[in-house]
Amino acid sequence: MTDFTTDHIALAPAREAPRARRARAHQREYYAYLALIFLATLPLATLTWGLTALRRLSLPEKGPLAAAWAQAQIITPRIFSA
Repeated sequence: MTDFTTDHIALAPAREAPRARRARAHQREYYAYLALIFLATLPLATLTWGLTALRRLSLPEKGPLAAAWAQAQIITPRIFSA
């Protein structure tokens, strides 16, 4: 009698491999956009931080890196959900 269960087990990882590759490619693309948006928002966040510090004569709660990172984390998922 032939055991067909071994064929299904051997084929299962081959079917999942393209899905895993697509997920990794999607993740790399997401992080690439996140990095680009972070770099794009960094100058404006630095300018805003500096102007706020001058106006209030005290340092703002968030630094320019934290503000730019927060903006990048808000903008990037919106791009991918569209």
